[in-house]
Amino acid sequence: MNKRLDHFKLSPQASNKLVELTLQLSKKPLMADLAHLIMLRASQLNGCAFCVDMHVKEAKIHGERELRLHHVAVWRESQLFSPIERAALEWTEALTQLPPHGISNSLYASAREQFSEQDLSDLSFLIVAINGWNRLNVAFQAIPGSSDELFGLNKANLN
Repeated sequence: MNKRLDHFKLSPQASNKLVELTLQLSKKPLMADLAHLIMLRASQLNGCAFCVDMHVKEAKIHGERELRLHHVAVWRESQLFSPIERAALEWTEALTQLPPHGISNSLYASAREQFSEQDLSDLSFLIVAINGWNRLNVAFQAIPGSSDELFGLNKANLN
């Protein structure tokens, strides 16, 4: 399978702004701890093989336990996630697969029990960013693993 087009080459300013947004949000203290789980879960839901591959490798490089990575898809049934991680995963699912009538007051209240207004806003923008990446990579059929060397993901030793 060949990638359909290279959006980085064709739309460099837009692509770089999305990179900048993702990096800026991922560096925030709370997001640094949650980013890999959030980006992996959204990518699973969106069927983005490129991003699932990338975020599993990034998480492993940053010390995430493999079993937790396997459990992200079944996080509701797993005991491996903290209350704040569970709230982040639930919020990720809701914003990735928007319900027909929007985000309920009860889901919002549940998220606010775990996150400050600032953190919930940052979390939401990170979810928006990964959903954007997922849509680009699915549309243009980005090849999983094709950017490993560029992003240093070969250090994950998951070939």
